[in-house]
Amino acid sequence: MNNRPAEQFSRDGFVLTKAFYDYETEIRPIQLAIREIIGLVANKHKIDAPLSTPEEAMTRGYPAIIAVDRKLGGEIYDAVKQIPEFIQLVAAPKNISLFKSLRPHAKPGIAAGGYGIRIDNPGEEKFRAPWHQEFPAQLRSLDGIVFWSPLLPVRAETGPVELCPGSHKEGPIPVYSDDEGIGKAGAYALRLDREDELLKKYSRIAPLTMPGDLLNMDFLTLHASGQNASRAPRWSMQWRIFNFADPVGIKLGWRGSFAAGVKFQDVVPELVANRHDKSSGTVN
Repeated sequence: MNNRPAEQFSRDGFVLTKAFYDYETEIRPIQLAIREIIGLVANKHKIDAPLSTPEEAMTRGYPAIIAVDRKLGGEIYDAVKQIPEFIQLVAAPKNISLFKSLRPHAKPGIAAGGYGIRIDNPGEEKFRAPWHQEFPAQLRSLDGIVFWSPLLPVRAETGPVELCPGSHKEGPIPVYSDDEGIGKAGAYALRLDREDELLKKYSRIAPLTMPGDLLNMDFLTLHASGQNASRAPRWSMQWRIFNFADPVGIKLGWRGSFAAGVKFQDVVPELVANRHDKSSGTVN
């Protein structure tokens, strides 16, 4: 690999590689396995769900299931992250090679609990990630890279990932918790301190992507889940690779955050922002 992606990543805090994964051999097997799992859940609960193709299963079959019982969506969400073909992709040698090219001299580690398949339903704000940096939600090391790849085409209406080029140079930003009145919890409830003021400093982009494309982001790059205004769920894969040799990671003992059952504030209390509640004036 030439050094241009590494130069862009260092400058902008992200890089998008089109067709990084082979669709037929690396992406299609995951889609087919998702279809099977959706079919098993539909059959178990005797739900009539369209399943003729993986695309139909993901865009019509899954919505048919959660229309009957939203909790079944969680069952599918937990199941699909355990698909062998997905795990193989997460740990693929090409990912490790890419990480090393973007982070020379780093010692890569795959964040346990930091990989999965997201299903973002239209209009469902409770589980939409607001503007954030990856570090407080994942920890492991300050030096890390997000790997994000779609399982279905991401159009403007389906809500592409939004990010702020160059924002990783801000360093770690203090955060506070806010459920936004809709019951957000864990990483979904983290909000950036002085968010509006911070975002005004940067331009925003929202790349449109196809299955096989790969978006890499620095752990400190500001980004957010786009709003899905379509009629179908947005399916995507994410995992995080961190640097064992990072001094902050060594200090933390490479501990995880929410996915590891740990509150980030117990590990890095210096990143907790003191916020005044807008309605009561009390400090959180």
